[in-house]
Parts: sequence; C-alpha cells; structure tokens
Amino acid sequence: MKRLTDHGNAKMKLLFLLKLLRKYSDDEHPVSAVELCRLLEQEGIGTERKSVYRDLDVLTKFGVDIVYTRSPRQGFFIAKRDFELAEVRLLMDAVLTAPFITNKKTAELTDKLCELLSCHQAETVLKQIYVDQRIKFDNEEIYYNIDTINRAIAQRKKLSFSYHHRVIAGGKAQLDEGREFIISPYALLWANDKYYLAGNYEKYDTISNYRLDRMKRIALTALEVRPFSEVCSYRDYFDTADYLRRTFNMYNGEQERIMLRCSNSLLETIIDKFGGDIEFSCHDSNAFTVRASVYVSDGLIEWLLQYGDRVIVLSPQTLKDEMLKRIEAMRAAYQIT
Repeated sequence: MKRLTDHGNAKMKLLFLLKLLRKYSDDEHPVSAVELCRLLEQEGIGTERKSVYRDLDVLTKFGVDIVYTRSPRQGFFIAKRDFELAEVRLLMDAVLTAPFITNKKTAELTDKLCELLSCHQAETVLKQIYVDQRIKFDNEEIYYNIDTINRAIAQRKKLSFSYHHRVIAGGKAQLDEGREFIISPYALLWANDKYYLAGNYEKYDTISNYRLDRMKRIALTALEVRPFSEVCSYRDYFDTADYLRRTFNMYNGEQERIMLRCSNSLLETIIDKFGGDIEFSCHDSNAFTVRASVYVSDGLIEWLLQYGDRVIVLSPQTLKDEMLKRIEAMRAAYQIT
C-alpha cells in the first residue's frame, strides 16, 4: 500500500478521517485520537495525534457534529448523522416488508442503509431484524421501471409496456403472455403493500391502476400525455393522497356519495381510511353514521363485506342492492358445500 504523508495529502486525510468517524464512532463507541491514527495508518495515511486534533477541529468548523466524551470511554464520535438510528430502522422495515422489492434488491438496499450507521449500530439493527418467509415478487425490472415512470411523469410522455396476470398452468401459477398498453402516467402510488401506476389508457375516459410487479418491457415514448383534467376532477395537480383515500383496493369505479352506519368499534378504522374531516353524525349509543365521496367499485364492496354487520350501507340504493346480492351469493355458496 502506498503511504501518504500529512503534507502532501491533507485533503485526502480529512476525507478518510470523516469516513472512519462515520463508520466506527457513535455515542456508545467513541474513538480516541490514537485509534484514529491507527485506522488512518491502515488506509496508508501516516499521521500523529496533534494532526488528528487539528483535522477534527477543521471538520467541526465545517459543520460536522463531532463530540468529545469521557464516557463510556474517552474519544470522539459523530453526534448527528443525516439519518438517525430510528429513521434507518424505519426505512429498513419498509424495504423488508415491501413485496414489490425483490430479494436481491432488498439485500442491496439493506446494505446501503447500513452504511448510514456506524458499524456497531448496523450490527445491532441487523440482529434485531426478523426475516420471516415474506412473499417477494421476482420482477427485477421493477427497480428500473420506477425510474422510467418518474421520468415519463416529469417529461409528460406516455409509457408503453406489457401487462401480465398469473394463470394456472401445469398445476402451477405463472405469468400469462401479457397484453400491450400505452398509458398516460399521472402518479406512482404505494397502497396495500404494492406499487401502482395511476394513468389513463387511451381508449377510455377514466383512470386505471397498474401494478408495477406485473409490468414488463416498459419504455418511454415520444407521445405527449393526455391531461389528467380530461379524465378526472383534478385540475392543477394530481392529488395522490385524495385519490388513494377515495379508491378501495385500487379498483376503478364511478365516484358517488355514500352513507354508512358503522359500529362505534370501527371509528378508528373509518378515520384511517377516509380521514377525520369527513361528515360524521351519531346514530345511537352503539353506532355512528358517516358520509363520504368514494369510487364505488368491487374493491369498495369487498372492503365493506369484511366488517360484516358492523357496517351497513344506507345509500345509494344501488350499492345497498349489490351488497345484498353478494351476501346472498355467499350464503348460497356455503349451502352447496
């Protein structure tokens, strides 16, 4: 290894010193000047303690939050990082639980997130992570598709891709041959632990949702997008938060005003789904009534059915009739078995 001198490589030494502090120091593991000299020596940079002290002073004046402590032992550590330990843990959990991130990309992202911590913190976090048999999709294209979609939205260009569904063949589930689409992209949405593209398929005057893990051979076209104001109520910008609040299980449908009678036990559930600023009224001591504008679809019906008699549709009548139809079909199916 080529040895670097203090005089000729002062700038290089500063960079290595900052790198070593980030990697080896935290509030529970301060690093002494002697240790820093040893670590720099391993990098091929000869130095002495006085020089390290001067460099630490330069880094502090630059804005790096370096603290000297005598407990749990004498030494220096970086007190404030770009991401705190709890923030990195949150990001790791999000990566681990997101099924659309493949196993390969999950491992790569976890390693990169660990680099935001000291090696001691990273070791502790990795020991705490419980890696169960999470279902992960195997579409490695999704990572690059996200970048292509972002560019298409920013440049207001249409996207082309093939869209696939799983079918049963030979006793196994596998992707079908797919169908070709050209879409005007409006927004990327993370819902129900899946990633979706919301956009307009040129043959219809509606917004459709497409799962990214089912999209392959995605490409940016030279075609200008269709303005979303032509296919939805949004004008100045596509309000993703509002769109997700009104959409159930990412099914498409017509927007309608609905009224539900709900058990008091579902108050938190209703607020989580619709938000706290919708219209509530007390029905009796055991139930409340809620009114909201949503996209009425199979997704809404499936969402309502899971709560059984704790949610009753009061209006519109068409939705109430469809709920009764589904309930009767379920009853009939169980009688057959």
